Amino acid sequence: MKHKSFFWFVLPSALAMLLFIFFPIVSVLVQSVHVDHEQVIKTVETCDLFGCKESTTVDQNATAALRAEHPLGQFAGFKTYTDRNHLAIDEFGENWTRSNSWRDFGAQMLNLPFYKAISFTLVFTFVVTPLVIVLGFVVAVAVNSAVKAIRGPLIFFSLLPMMITPLVGALILFWMVDARGVVGAALQYLAGDPDLSVKASTPLMWIMLMVYGVWHSTPFAFIVYYAGLQSVNQDTLEAARVDGANRWLQIRHVIIPHLLPLTTFIALMQLMDNFRVFEPIVSFSAEAHATSLSWAIFNDLGGETRQLSSAAATSVLTIIGVAILLSPVLVRTWREFDRK
Repeated sequence: MKHKSFFWFVLPSALAMLLFIFFPIVSVLVQSVHVDHEQVIKTVETCDLFGCKESTTVDQNATAALRAEHPLGQFAGFKTYTDRNHLAIDEFGENWTRSNSWRDFGAQMLNLPFYKAISFTLVFTFVVTPLVIVLGFVVAVAVNSAVKAIRGPLIFFSLLPMMITPLVGALILFWMVDARGVVGAALQYLAGDPDLSVKASTPLMWIMLMVYGVWHSTPFAFIVYYAGLQSVNQDTLEAARVDGANRWLQIRHVIIPHLLPLTTFIALMQLMDNFRVFEPIVSFSAEAHATSLSWAIFNDLGGETRQLSSAAATSVLTIIGVAILLSPVLVRTWREFDRK
């Protein structure tokens, strides 16, 4: 392709990336190194029959003028990144000094907002992602092996969790695990404890959030794998059967290598999606037991006092986290492409 033709071919995509990816990231970076202006305080002297007194009050006009002149706020550098709500550098050193063991140090660090959020985010990501890949593959193979007469209904029911709005799906499971719900009552019966409550237990709440994550995301992996199974070379499978390969050997040596590029794609999508877990935490009202980086951003932007710099700093740290998670998969994909 000629340079001029290539330029006009790439230009729309490049402009879209600049407009919807590059510029927003730059704006978030700029906002993260600024904090809100402090209110301008003025001293007012009031006199009456008993004498004069001085009092302090907020100068609304001066404060408004300052904010209008510098709408981003005052430059603070990386102060927001190192405060208690984020990397907590000072608290990190203090906890390290007074901790008696690694367990004690970890417990103290998990009391800090950012480390509490990142711990659940990472556990959710590294538990849900492989389970989604495995279950999606199993369901795809099972549906593909079913009789054609029932394959259509099986595909429909397999995709049903993905058709439901995430918020609605999470609310359904939330009421199911309630003490009056089917799952909650069953757990109380199996445990022999009528007072058992999923909503009051941090470990059980984490498990339920991950169960929801697997339930909601497995259909995506299923449909990708099912589409990939339609392109498997039937002559290769027939040759494997002639050579005496059973069903497991055919899957291991023919189907899995054929679907490996799709596995990389699913892993990339699920790592990004699971790292920004948000809906189930809100739907389950699980803030007391589990928070995520996305929930921290939402919390900073909500309410009457919007902490824009705090939300921006958390967003930047989230972007860095996603980049770190995806880098091994991207490097491996690049090396395979380079070898070809």
